[in-house]
Amino acid sequence: MKQLSERYLEDFAVGQTFGSGRLRIDGERALAFAAEFDPQPFHLDEAAARRSIFGELTASGWHTAAVTMRLLVETELKPAGGLVGAGIDEFRWPRPVRPGDELRVECEVIEVRPSKSRPEQGLIKLRTTTLNQNDETVLVYVVNMVVQRRKDIRQE
Repeated sequence: MKQLSERYLEDFAVGQTFGSGRLRIDGERALAFAAEFDPQPFHLDEAAARRSIFGELTASGWHTAAVTMRLLVETELKPAGGLVGAGIDEFRWPRPVRPGDELRVECEVIEVRPSKSRPEQGLIKLRTTTLNQNDETVLVYVVNMVVQRRKDIRQE
């Protein structure tokens, strides 16, 4: 598989989309993540989960966010300098993720702008959507990412 080079700010345009492969949520890994980072009963105990609003064990939303990051890194987005977040404008979990679900990511560039104070970089705004195997949205967020500009077009 051909490795794409990094993309600079000038390589991004509003409307571009990037997708990922799929990653299956392993039940044991979801339990381990929840035990360490989100130890709520509906993530850890089947009986408690049945009594919860979810009705069964679910992965932590933060596990879903971590898996989303992994999948995002594997897309062809590849901003120069890496995936460097400058902030998140929206962050929603419209439905739970369950062990066995297969997740994938789709992201769309919704804004591209050079920095006024740092001519060597700019910002792209991405709407990132994580979907399960039924194409149901399980996470959506809008992130602002710092992206390097090409040296030959920076304003000095």
